[in-house]
Amino acid sequence: MDVVFSTKKAVFNYRVAGIWIENGHVLLHRAVNESNWSLPGGRVEIAEDSKSSLKREFREELGNDVRVDRMVLVIENFFEHGRKDFHEIGFYYLITAEENPSSFRKDTFHGIEGERLIFKWTSIKNLNEVELYPECLRTALKDLPQHIQHFVVK
Repeated sequence: MDVVFSTKKAVFNYRVAGIWIENGHVLLHRAVNESNWSLPGGRVEIAEDSKSSLKREFREELGNDVRVDRMVLVIENFFEHGRKDFHEIGFYYLITAEENPSSFRKDTFHGIEGERLIFKWTSIKNLNEVELYPECLRTALKDLPQHIQHFVVK
């Protein structure tokens, strides 16, 4: 069961995401019916730690075993989606492939769950041209902090 609950005021969501960088590009994903991109990951399950959750999400969505290197960002994200207000806590980790030397591709691709999500490697230099949420990622990914950085996005 995911750590998500709804109230009359908003939906609370506990999310984890991976920052996977190869060849000056970062891996992004989006739902096929949406235009905005985000870092791959998903909701944390009850009684699951965030690192295990991130590993599970990458295994489920891409079939990749990843190594979670370190936490980079904590983002408190307040946004509206589908006429609902959301309050999301996101833990963002730097990750690398566990075994595969490279997963980089030039074209967009679908994960192993079918055609629900589209993935693409995007040049970090060109992130300002991408509809990427939370928006603070556009600058944070260009110069990854050495210590955990905290953002509040409203």
